[in-house]
Amino acid sequence: MAIRWSVVSLGRSLAPGGGAVEDGGMGAADDLPLRTRTPLTWAASVLVDPLAFLNDHAHLEKKAAANALAMLSRHPRVFDGTDDATAWAAAMASIARDETEHLQLVLRHLTRRGGRLTAMHGNPYAAALYTRLRRGADELLDRLLISALIEVRSCERFEVLAAAAEDPELRALYRGLCASERGHYRAFTGLAERVDPAAAPLRWAWFLDEEARVLAEQSPGPRMHSGMPRAEGA
Repeated sequence: MAIRWSVVSLGRSLAPGGGAVEDGGMGAADDLPLRTRTPLTWAASVLVDPLAFLNDHAHLEKKAAANALAMLSRHPRVFDGTDDATAWAAAMASIARDETEHLQLVLRHLTRRGGRLTAMHGNPYAAALYTRLRRGADELLDRLLISALIEVRSCERFEVLAAAAEDPELRALYRGLCASERGHYRAFTGLAERVDPAAAPLRWAWFLDEEARVLAEQSPGPRMHSGMPRAEGA
């Protein structure tokens, strides 16, 4: 039976047999399953340099769009020639469109404040997560779960940024993006459950633990996935 997929509902609709995900471990709508939470002090520290932070944010939206496009034809081979392959591509295209629209939005905020997008950009947080990627038969599952991790952490940080931002335009920007990132996180975890319903929950729990370790190792600075600010005198 073909699956009916939409970006918003993927986390609910792709459990084995088409039922809702009930365990709350991967697609829970009420809370974000992260092992650690970001304090308001982090948001206050990164917003001190809004141009650098917006530049980093724009690059992340660009990479998120590119990731979704790269995943567009990476569906499981068992889907070949079926409506499920078409639906997978449509879901990834929808995420890519969302991320491209976010990129345009962030670039407008950056340009309006006198900033410019830099030519080079690195994301040590994402790079560290991808060192956990398995190759071979398990690669697709891991790529989906790493994508979900980045989306769910970004969602959590948008919530904190919206609470801390004094600039009303930035506050509205971050509040609006949070809902979209939550939908993308649920989409990727829902797809992961479809790819490997038995392994996905355990692997997701492992990745959540690893994400907390990776984030704790990040240096501070005006980046979306930076570490906590250092105490004065430290």
